[in-house]
Amino acid sequence: MGASFARSKYATERSGVLTQTQLERTVQLEKIGFGGGCHWCTEAVFDALHGVETVEQGFVRSRPPNDTWSEAVVVRFDPMAISLDVLIAIHVETHSAFSRHSMRHKYRSAVYAVAVGQAAFARTVLADITNDAGQTPITEILELTTFKPSDKRFHNYYATDPSRPFCKTYISPKLAHLRAAHAKHVRD
Repeated sequence: MGASFARSKYATERSGVLTQTQLERTVQLEKIGFGGGCHWCTEAVFDALHGVETVEQGFVRSRPPNDTWSEAVVVRFDPMAISLDVLIAIHVETHSAFSRHSMRHKYRSAVYAVAVGQAAFARTVLADITNDAGQTPITEILELTTFKPSDKRFHNYYATDPSRPFCKTYISPKLAHLRAAHAKHVRD
């Protein structure tokens, strides 16, 4: 499902014959946002994935009534290397997507669509997750209207010192789950 969406959406028309190196340089990266927990955790999860080129942590807003700032990340990925449905599934699995805890204003569970077609596709993926899980995630599909990066001293929070207590308590278990459940998508 996701791979065919990605391939059809991102295939570019090319004239002439291109070498493999030229093809690799013409890859169109997709951009999408994810929110659900602390952006330090979310950043570490997506940084660990093959096909994810960049992860920017910060704060996002959508349209009213979801226009308050919420922690999230903006991910740029190669849809030929990792599909959007896999990214959404990993997102739902690595935060409390079924919990309506009291901090949802700060940690809104959401997929923030940027490109045309992403929102509809994400709804389909969430419906599949609901069918598989037997319960509905609270994850919303919203338009990403505004992004502001977090303070630079917090960027690459896990990568700069995984021995921090926060990293050991919250991020390391998420990465362990990621390696166990999605090993083929995780970088070495």
